[in-house]
Amino acid sequence: MKAAVILLPGLNRDRDMIAALTAVCGTPPLTVWQTETSIPDDIDLIVVPGGFSYGDYLRCGAIAARMPVMQAVRAKAEKGVRVIGVCNGFQILLECGLLPGALMRNASLKFVCREVLLEVTNAQTAFTRSYSQGQIIRCPVAHHDGNYFADPQTLAALENNDQVAFRYARGTNPNGSINDIAGIVNKQGNVLGMMPHPENLIEAAHGGVDGRGLFESALGVVSA
Repeated sequence: MKAAVILLPGLNRDRDMIAALTAVCGTPPLTVWQTETSIPDDIDLIVVPGGFSYGDYLRCGAIAARMPVMQAVRAKAEKGVRVIGVCNGFQILLECGLLPGALMRNASLKFVCREVLLEVTNAQTAFTRSYSQGQIIRCPVAHHDGNYFADPQTLAALENNDQVAFRYARGTNPNGSINDIAGIVNKQGNVLGMMPHPENLIEAAHGGVDGRGLFESALGVVSA
């Protein structure tokens, strides 16, 4: 499978994401700049990495969501192509309307950078099938606006449709997210947004490989 990484001014996790995808699938992903209006048809996975696109002005991800390349991402997602948004990428997907809800300022009102524990709440998604149901994994976080919120009707739909892919586990919720939500998928199951950074825990040099399963799942790669 072929992957693409979206590049936007202010993102600073693109190199980490490129390295992770290269390590998992063996070939570097395509990089797609903000002004591009289309994405090649042979791309199977699109990733919007983290950082501070456009300085997080207006709202985190609000300007990035209106760039030409994100309209191309939307078109691919509507056709069933898999899309992952991590941290600022998650914020951008919410601003694009590809996922429901909102990400607010952390409850502590402080930037949080540390490791948390995640529970794999739904191991049947295209992004979590390399894990087991209820598995607890480690994952780093680094964000200031990661407090996930949704109105009661939206939250009930997410829970009832098993759209919550990851929850913060064992009291490690770093931002106050409602229902300890750390990552969600859209109703069709081909778009994932999450605040933690799995790309930073995919090889021994990182201190663990807990994040690798997400990319193996999304790319259809089986560990040796």
